[in-house]
Amino acid sequence: MSEKLRIGIVGCGGIANGKHMPSLKSIGDQAEMVAFCDLIEERAQKAKIDFGTVDAGVYTDYRKLLEDKTIDVVHVCTPNKSHAEITVAALEAGKHVMCEKPMAKTAAEAQMMLDAAKRTGKKLTIGYQNRQTSPMQLVKQMADEGVFGHIYYGKALALRRRAVPTWGVFLNEEEQGGGPLIDIGTHALDLTLWTMNNYDVASVTGNVHYELRGRKNAANAWGSWDPEKYTVEDSAFGFIKMKDGATIILESSWAINLVEAKEAQYVLAGTEAGVDFVDGVRINGEEYSRLYTKQIAMGKGGVAFYDASKEESAGVRDMKQWLRAIREDKAPCVLPEQALMVSRVLEAIYDSYKTGKTIYF
Repeated sequence: MSEKLRIGIVGCGGIANGKHMPSLKSIGDQAEMVAFCDLIEERAQKAKIDFGTVDAGVYTDYRKLLEDKTIDVVHVCTPNKSHAEITVAALEAGKHVMCEKPMAKTAAEAQMMLDAAKRTGKKLTIGYQNRQTSPMQLVKQMADEGVFGHIYYGKALALRRRAVPTWGVFLNEEEQGGGPLIDIGTHALDLTLWTMNNYDVASVTGNVHYELRGRKNAANAWGSWDPEKYTVEDSAFGFIKMKDGATIILESSWAINLVEAKEAQYVLAGTEAGVDFVDGVRINGEEYSRLYTKQIAMGKGGVAFYDASKEESAGVRDMKQWLRAIREDKAPCVLPEQALMVSRVLEAIYDSYKTGKTIYF
């Protein structure tokens, strides 16, 4: 392995430009991007100019990129449909892989990715960077230290009032496998299972709605969507029962008539305390036969002319821990086994809706 980890980017679209490539560039002392692949060659060329080494390779076929034996790591930033195919090929080519969330379009494909990682001995992680925000890191620490006791209830929240992504293939069920559930619900569920440290699912009951997608000239954060191209759900909900009796409710939407939007959040209740993210991190519980609510200040300020709250983005933190895991040969924050369970639950919600039945694990 060279002094800097050599990274190849497959897929130079929105998530690569919004998270992966700028985050990696900010830690250029640890890694360098030496290859870029996209079906649109101009996008790969622009990525090379903006983020790559002078002699970085540019490809339109990811198989050609994988032939470069000097590449240590591959980041898969393509639509969900191709996650498994490219990830498995990269692992087989001897590369460590970070794949963008969700792990795959289907649970079976996610299982293939996990099997390939085990077979090749290469590291595989999934891009759930929201674990790296300061509030989530703090609450996870508190949960691990037993502050909440046994966490037996969780509500995973991924609710947008009107924020349907109208670019790329987000609205294409064939390419993505679903809408808000698989796109942002995946983050909320990952955070909830991870904080609870509970991946033993007993059953899933789900329902999916296609209520608003057919509207023309709809109000939307990124402009009105095309009803003819909107082939995924606009909201989806799941009731998840764990083997230890714990309950998780998952709520997701891109478009719904709710005023309060909450994304990549959860509410947890344990035997000793509960937590939510109203105005930061809010803890509730009982002491001295009285109920309390405690607001935790996440900033480190206190000086009028100095803002100590500025910190690294979750994306940068995520890349640092990922590269450190490779260099030090230890497990990354997001294990593929954990991401697989997220995919299994999401798929079960869709299957429950289609069959009208509870899905038992």
